[in-house]
Amino acid sequence: MLHMVKLAVGIQSIEDLALRQSLQTPPVDDLDGTDPTGMPWFRTRMYPRRAAEMVDGGSIYRVISGRILCRQRITAIRPDTREDGTACALVMMAPEIIPVSPRAMRPFQGWRYLRPEDAPPDLRAHDHTGDVLPEALRNELAELCLI
Repeated sequence: MLHMVKLAVGIQSIEDLALRQSLQTPPVDDLDGTDPTGMPWFRTRMYPRRAAEMVDGGSIYRVISGRILCRQRITAIRPDTREDGTACALVMMAPEIIPVSPRAMRPFQGWRYLRPEDAPPDLRAHDHTGDVLPEALRNELAELCLI
C-alpha cells in the first residue's frame, strides 16, 4: 500500500473541499467499467508508476493552507485525456473525507508518494469520545503546536 499527497490549490478548508467535490460533474467517459457518478475525482499530469499500490488501500492526503489536514481513499487511477487533448491520470476517490492530525508541509508542485509509516494518523484514532474537533479550533491548536 502507498499513499499520495497533493496540494489542494484554491481550497481554504476541509468544508471548502467537500463543497467543491459536491459540485463536480462526473468525468466524460467510463473506460474502466466503474460508475463515476457521485465519486470525487481529480486529474493530474503525471500517471503514477506505482498506481496499483495506491489503489490497494492507499489514500490521497490533502495539503490545505500549508498543512496536511485530511485524506480520502483512492478507489481507481486510470489514464485519461484533458479537454485540450493532453494525456493525464484520472484519480477517483471515496466520498468520505477523513480529518487527520495536522502536519505542516511546504508547497510543492504536482503530487508526492507518501509511505504509510510517514502518513499522519486519523484524528478519530486519537479521540476517545468519537467527536472530531471543529476545523477552526484544530487549525488554531496546530498553529500553536499543541496538536
